[in-house]
Amino acid sequence: MPRMLNGAALAALMIVASPALAVTPGAPTSAGAFVPASPAASAVASFYASRNNAPLWTANGTARPAAARLIEHLRQAPIDGLASGPHLATQAQAALTAAQGGNPAAVRDAERLLSTAWVLYVQALKAPVAGVVYGDQSAGRAPSGALILAQAAVAASLESHVEAVASVNPLYAQLRQAALTQASANGGVPDRRLIANLDRARAMPTRGRFIMVDAASQRLFMYQDGQVVDSMKVIVGKPQYATPMIASTIHYATFNPYWHVPPEMVKRIIAKNVLSQGAGYLKARGYEVVTGYTDDARVLGQGEVNWRAVADGSQQVWVRQLPGGANSMGKMKFQFPNATGIYLHDTPQKELFAQAQRTLSGGCVRLEDARRLGQWLLGRDPIAPSAAPEQHVRLPQGVPVYITYLTVQPIGGQLTQVADVYGRDEAAGATRVAALQ
Repeated sequence: MPRMLNGAALAALMIVASPALAVTPGAPTSAGAFVPASPAASAVASFYASRNNAPLWTANGTARPAAARLIEHLRQAPIDGLASGPHLATQAQAALTAAQGGNPAAVRDAERLLSTAWVLYVQALKAPVAGVVYGDQSAGRAPSGALILAQAAVAASLESHVEAVASVNPLYAQLRQAALTQASANGGVPDRRLIANLDRARAMPTRGRFIMVDAASQRLFMYQDGQVVDSMKVIVGKPQYATPMIASTIHYATFNPYWHVPPEMVKRIIAKNVLSQGAGYLKARGYEVVTGYTDDARVLGQGEVNWRAVADGSQQVWVRQLPGGANSMGKMKFQFPNATGIYLHDTPQKELFAQAQRTLSGGCVRLEDARRLGQWLLGRDPIAPSAAPEQHVRLPQGVPVYITYLTVQPIGGQLTQVADVYGRDEAAGATRVAALQ
């Protein structure tokens, strides 16, 4: 239920929807202001009610170090996506000044203001990143205000917790510092490419095991608690079949995989080759024509397919390639939920990894050493359970995978740029930079 708050707290809670409301440091606050309901305000009210109004950011009316750190982060928060951050910082500082005398109402207002600002800031950092396909239902959602405040309340050190959450991950922290430095030197406007890459880096976690595939440099990195423990080359999509940015989770490895030929390739290539070379074309390459790409699919006989109709698009069939040395998936693949049909897989064409520019696929990610990745994911030698096709083996624990596109990275203390082969930087950066101006 909405409650009555003093003026300083009202100013902060209203800041997201309106210009900053001035609060004079040390001036008495006025009671009786009505605060409209909002998810952040409701979470803050419930949080303090559950702890009998015990303070989080102050002690005996004096700001704890974590409060000062939060205010510092709010002042630069527009670059993190929270445009109202500087206004919130001003209001928070004023509220803390008013609370220094220990007045219970002023302390209460300062506490609620700081907690509201913290919720809004964390939700901005954890908000979905534009252009990223989120494969898991829980992925891409900013955490609730209740969860954000509960985690802050149980932190061994609130100051350390604020710093850890605000840093997001080591890559993001370095790119943000570079963007802030550029903005300071360029009248508040960082480079468009840098700000576009900053947003992409925000999608990755701070800790735990995860895989990052960088389509820009065509490399895969295995991370453990923020540190790269292994990496390898990959092949990604051609510019016309650009590998999308994805955040998802790998739950199993598939041994002896089929290659499910993309329907457009069946129509454009396979149908025409069957018409010119006969059914022997399919057998020589280990292709089967099936009723669909499902576990219960039925193999079709030669008389059931009109290849002229397939070639002109009036009949659709599905073609899969049996496991074997020539299979385009190699010996194993790693699938994960996503709406684009992208996955990581082995390949028999190892010679292609010698090329410097490896934008060569139809969108999926080919692995230089699928066996090594499988060993890291499974925690053991990746051996197929049997010779049967499509053998799924669950991982001991799901491992997040982030397919991203980092054309600017901090390497050796310097910003390093690679070609924007997919042409994504200009539009993404221009939108964000415009919001900062």
